[in-house]
Amino acid sequence: MPLHPVVSAVAERIIARSAPYRTAYLDRLEAARQDTVQRSSLSCTNLAHGFAAFPANDKLVLKQQKKPSVAIVSAYNDMLSAHQPFERFPQLIKDAVRAAGGVAQFAGGTPAMCDGVTQGQPGMELSLFSRDTIAMATAIALSHNMFDAVVYLGVCDKIVPGLLIGALHFGHLPAVFIPAGPMTSGMSNPEKSRIRQLYAQGKIDREGLLEAESQSYHEAGTCTFYGTANSNQLLMEVMGLHLPGAAFITPNTPLRDALTKAAGQRAVEIAEHGKEYTPVGRVVNEKSIVNAVVGLLATGGSTNHTLHLVAIAKAAGIVIDWNDFDQLSSVIPMLTRIYPNGDADINHFHAAGGTGFVIRELLDAGLLHDDVTTILGHGLRAHCSEPFLQPDQTVMWKPAAAVSGDQDVLRAIDQPFSSDGGIKLMSGNLGRAVMKVSAVKPQHRSLEAPAIVFDSQEAFMHAYKAGQLDRDFVAVLRFQGPRANGMPELHALTPALANLQDGGRHVALVTDGRMSGASGKVPAVIHVSPEVLADGPLGRVRNGDIIRIDAENGLLEALVPAEQWSARAQASVDLSANHIGMGRELFSMFRAAVSAAEEGATTFGLPIPLPLPLLQVASEHKPDVLDAEPFNDEDHLIKKPI
Repeated sequence: MPLHPVVSAVAERIIARSAPYRTAYLDRLEAARQDTVQRSSLSCTNLAHGFAAFPANDKLVLKQQKKPSVAIVSAYNDMLSAHQPFERFPQLIKDAVRAAGGVAQFAGGTPAMCDGVTQGQPGMELSLFSRDTIAMATAIALSHNMFDAVVYLGVCDKIVPGLLIGALHFGHLPAVFIPAGPMTSGMSNPEKSRIRQLYAQGKIDREGLLEAESQSYHEAGTCTFYGTANSNQLLMEVMGLHLPGAAFITPNTPLRDALTKAAGQRAVEIAEHGKEYTPVGRVVNEKSIVNAVVGLLATGGSTNHTLHLVAIAKAAGIVIDWNDFDQLSSVIPMLTRIYPNGDADINHFHAAGGTGFVIRELLDAGLLHDDVTTILGHGLRAHCSEPFLQPDQTVMWKPAAAVSGDQDVLRAIDQPFSSDGGIKLMSGNLGRAVMKVSAVKPQHRSLEAPAIVFDSQEAFMHAYKAGQLDRDFVAVLRFQGPRANGMPELHALTPALANLQDGGRHVALVTDGRMSGASGKVPAVIHVSPEVLADGPLGRVRNGDIIRIDAENGLLEALVPAEQWSARAQASVDLSANHIGMGRELFSMFRAAVSAAEEGATTFGLPIPLPLPLLQVASEHKPDVLDAEPFNDEDHLIKKPI
């Protein structure tokens, strides 16, 4: 099947738009490469520090400077259920890499926070910025220049995007991403949602709610709904950064361990100066980014990736925007129904056919680029497969299921749940925004209703609990953008809004903040840009203004006469309470430097072309490893800054 003309046109537009930045990025990638293993540029003193605590045999391998050294960068902690399984992974990887002829070292850890724990709490205001913090922590882990390939251990919301952004700033190094897998299924998603709404109505107490939540989130592994964490994992497969079918194998199982070992061995095979050198900066290119957007849309993935994929692309010198998402969404059919877009969880999706089925269906329909590089080599077609455990405890792959195992969860391309991808670009006199409509019933996708303006989540919940919101309205929640308070998720509002909608009220949310990747049936127009603190038009909305939301036509408007609208002053609010406490004062630099939501809400920019002599500096000095002292030519460094 030839490539769909819209997919082709979007890719071509992105390639043209990105050309100067992508060229600069690839120039830097080539300049960072070594003629031999990366550690060859280190002096004897440098190198001795780098392997001082290593076992004798591994130390000998590093001294000889012939075999690849694989870095392990992990977001392990044992509070997060999704990341707790990573405790065991480093030793599995070290043994597998050693068996493949290389050496693996735990290069560094990154922070990892859970939006499920911080939802509705002050700590949530650190969540989005944790992504760039993780990228910086990744850079620190790799700054020793000891490594020829990297394996990255991460799963959840900002963590995988942060790891990938960090990896792309070391784009000359091959990268293999290793997931931990989802927890087994607990309480059903519809029942969990029902109990949350009962609690919001005051019909069950906190003890009853906690018991239900504990049955839902009950053991090690990723949360099983299709939020940002599981969207991350699917995208890593569509981009060719996972071994095929690795995403949704449960933790602490023989197959999970076998996949982890196989990933470590693959890192050796694609390491720099190996037989199949595959740098991550070339795996992630314009076509693989388009593939990621297509995979997101075809599965009803998290709206958080309208930020994260923009930021990931930027790290590789690629420029995408919400027009690209919107244009692709118009032609990408939805092949899955996974909560919150349906009742099934991610384990049901995997059992029905999983990622290999989705990738094959999209490739066969000309909706994905096959001419991309993945960690398996050239072509995405190799990822249309499913892993199985062999008697010798190694992995073998079989072709993905020919037919779906459950038509209520996963469908073929000719029988989709929807003809479009369910993410809409909304625009008008209130700015540009995105709206996820895949879980919103058609009768709720458009409305006109008076605005009720709130400047905090707490103000909304106070009004709800006081019985002031039993009417048709659009909640305009402002001062929630990245500059204002770090752009926290507002998922804690969902049960209240859902109760009002279930009670027959026409309600919606419009905000310059985010909703969770688990946001669902209530219409929510989010990421409104520019945000209020950047003179965004939400600051001109007043109580009683009629707000028009029309998802079919992509309209977001305040029905206020133009002359009156332009004459209104911007609202202001004291945000000092959002900038102190729970560590928020440490992130003032992020709030001051962050870009707009449509630009990825990032604190870093695109690669800027530099003169070639400056790019060459990184590889000009290659001290002999027998030097007694580390390189210390200060005059050279001053004259030729990197």
